This record gives sequence, C-alpha cells and structure tokens, in this order.
Amino acid sequence: MRFEIEKKILHFKQPAGTSRGVYLTRTMWLIHLSDGDKQGVGECAPLPDLSCDAMPDEQYEAKLKEFCEAFCAKGEMDYDALRDYPSMLFGLETAWLNLQKGEKLFDTAFSRGEVGIPINGLVWMGNYEEMLQRMEEKLKLGFRCVKLKIGAIDFEKEFDLVKRIRERFSHHEVELRLDANGGFTYDEALYKLELLSQYNIHSIEQPIKQGQWAYMAELCRESPLPIALDEELIGVNDAEMKRHMLEIIKPRYIILKPSLHGGMMGSKEWIDIARSLHIGSWITSALESNIGLNAIAQFASSVYGDDISMPQGLGTGQLFTDNIEMPLTIQGDQLWRL
Repeated sequence: MRFEIEKKILHFKQPAGTSRGVYLTRTMWLIHLSDGDKQGVGECAPLPDLSCDAMPDEQYEAKLKEFCEAFCAKGEMDYDALRDYPSMLFGLETAWLNLQKGEKLFDTAFSRGEVGIPINGLVWMGNYEEMLQRMEEKLKLGFRCVKLKIGAIDFEKEFDLVKRIRERFSHHEVELRLDANGGFTYDEALYKLELLSQYNIHSIEQPIKQGQWAYMAELCRESPLPIALDEELIGVNDAEMKRHMLEIIKPRYIILKPSLHGGMMGSKEWIDIARSLHIGSWITSALESNIGLNAIAQFASSVYGDDISMPQGLGTGQLFTDNIEMPLTIQGDQLWRL
C-alpha cells in the first residue's frame, strides 16, 4: 500500500462568521491511498484554534505523514496512537474505507441513493439584516429545521430575530435550534435561556465556554431549554473520561463532528456511551469539503439506520467556490447521494 498527501485551500463563497472569527479560506489535506488498482481518498481538515490536533501547517503535514507511513507499513489502524489526532484519524478512516469499499463506504439505503437524510438549514452569524435574509432563504428552500448561530451580535437583536421567526412560524412548522458557541457568560446564561425558552426552541448548543463542567452541569439541571454539548467534547478522547464527563454534566444531547471528536471510531464511542445514559445525539460536518461531507453522511446513515428522523447538520457542502465534486445534492431539506 502506498500514500500521497495533497494540501488544498478552499475558498468560501461568502465570509463564514463564527464565534472564533470569520473564515475566508479553508485549509485541508487529502490522503490518497493506493493498493494495486484500488484507490481511496480521505480528508483531514482541522479547524484552527478549535481542533485538538490543530498545529502549524508544516508540523501537521509531518505528523500526518508519520501516521500514513505507519498505517501503510502495518496495514491496520493504530487507534490508540491516533486518538488525540481526530482529523487525521478521520482522513485515514475515510481513505481506507474508500479503498476497500469503493464509493459506498457503508451498506445503507442512503449510500445506495435510495433515501435522503433530513438536515437542518444553517444560518450563519452576521448582522441582523443578514441573518434575517438568510433565515428567509432557508425557509423558502423548504427547511423545517433551522439552526441559528448566535452570540456574535447584540443579544437583543438575536432575541428579536427568534421572536420574529416564531411570530410567523409555529414550532409545528419550523424546528429552531440555537448554537451559542460558548458565547454566554455563566452569570447571564440562565436568564438568557429562560427568555429564549418561551419560543419553543428545540435545543441550544454550548451556551457557555467548554471546560466549566460544574457550571455546565448546573445549567443542564436548571435550564428550561435542552442543552447540547459540542465544543465540550473536543479533546476528551479517552472512553472512561467521556463517560465520566457525561455522567457529571448530564446534557440532553451531544453533537458529533468526526473531524473534531475522534474520527468515526471516536464518534461512535461517544454515541454508544450517550445512548447508555439516555442522552440523544446527532452528527454534523465541520466545514469539510464534499469528500469529508460524503463520508460523514454515510457514517451517520450507518449509525442511525435508514429511517433517520432527527435532522443532522450536513448542509455545509455548498459553502465553497471550488469544492470537490461528489455525488451529493440537497433536495428540499434532505441530503441525497446520486
């Protein structure tokens, strides 16, 4: 087995605003595996200042080369060595599955193009007018579940946006999810959650910054809104520590991004532990190209089965001007493989 590593930079169609700044480009590395006539490709896409394996480009590429050399020499994945490098693990897992299985990484109805996966429409952070316009666009496209990123502009304006949405669409018509990206302080969080709760919000992700387990556990107990953990899971890669954290915080949901949360192996581990504790979950992409998105979507269909009812966060494949072609399309509020 042989490998090549290819660095690529993708460009956003419009600036992608997050609580950690605005992204204009996206750097990622493709792993190309070959074994005789068989070939496979996987994507490694760490997020700066967020991924636990983010590091300077030259250092990242050298570490990735080291793992690829070891993998090709042994012909098997060293999960223990890769646990703390989730974006690299995800890329290797995808390339290895692609080489073995071809286009259908998992034998599911979604992978065969027979069913779609319901997804949420994502409204990026921006000023009030931009977010309102983006919300209108998602609703016109037929999305019945919309996720709003909040915490970047004045809370009163964000609150007004939620209020205006609910004045037009009941919770029976549109499910609203919020993502605060750790934007609230602990002292103000419960008050803001109580205000938002009057508008039938499905859940809110990461209301306060990660690493404050006692505060987050208290919020999960007291909040009238269901709380989902996202950034909180980053860097917690040991199975015993995963269970320990979930037992302490007791969130309603966890949200898995394979590039951030342990690849497919680590994400499945999170989901299994959460299920044993009666904690719900869904899977989302993290600004990958269509190669990563395709793998994540097929993985989600294998984890949750062919009748996924809860919308997944798999709508980020249309963000780039120079994305990599894959047989993916969004029809209404569902992602399909062609």
